Amino acid sequence: MRITVSAQNDTRRLLVLAVDDEPHGLSLLVESLQNNPHIGRVFTAVDASEALRLLASDDPQLLERKDRGLPAIDAVFADLQMPGLSGMEMARVFSALNPAPVLVFVTGHASEAVNAFDLGAVDYLLKPCNQNRLDRAVERVLDKLRSTPAPSGESPAAPAKPDDDEVIPVELAGTTKLVPRSSVRWVEAQGDYARLFTTDGNSHLVRIPLTQLEERWEKAGFVRIHRSFLVALNLITELRMGQGGYQVVIGNDEKLLPVSRRHTRELKDRLTGGR
Repeated sequence: MRITVSAQNDTRRLLVLAVDDEPHGLSLLVESLQNNPHIGRVFTAVDASEALRLLASDDPQLLERKDRGLPAIDAVFADLQMPGLSGMEMARVFSALNPAPVLVFVTGHASEAVNAFDLGAVDYLLKPCNQNRLDRAVERVLDKLRSTPAPSGESPAAPAKPDDDEVIPVELAGTTKLVPRSSVRWVEAQGDYARLFTTDGNSHLVRIPLTQLEERWEKAGFVRIHRSFLVALNLITELRMGQGGYQVVIGNDEKLLPVSRRHTRELKDRLTGGR
């Protein structure tokens, strides 16, 4: 993952993401963004998959913003024509986030302008884009942010809402599939990777450690039952004693997963509401 940091990095300035699969176009976009006095830190991605992984990363500044109820980044400046997941498809994912970053498209194609504004994009820049035009786009981003109510600094971060459904990008034979968290039944650790088992009976290997998913998905109702397993709590239908110790039953298909002794008490408390 490439991260470009402005020489005038300032947490009071905008945190933005630039996405373009063309190295020259990405370099010019980053340079123009860094030349704007309102821009603080600039992340970069060469495609939609990398952009989505960035938003789900454990970068301290992104995590701190999420804890305060802010979007991970303030704005996304993205190309439209990219391999795999297109810029428009990526924008649909971003716009569904709560809270969502502000969207700006920077592209050589004018045909998608109507669809872009339907997604809530505040501007649509045609390449080549000069500094003055990009500066106006940044002003529109600022106007959008000013009109959005700021989260209260007095209350703790709100728990995840049912419709605040994180998506995980999964690479399948050269294409990118978006797997919603709500479709995941349980997760199994496989070294530095994790395998997601979903409601459609499939499984997907992702390069995310199980401990990281445990931290990110705790508020969404996932619970660690074993060093190798993370489970959606609402899908556990039974906790039973087996030959090797406790096991949980997942759903109605009698799928059994082991529960380690160190996680048994916490699991019982979660299942009984602490009684």
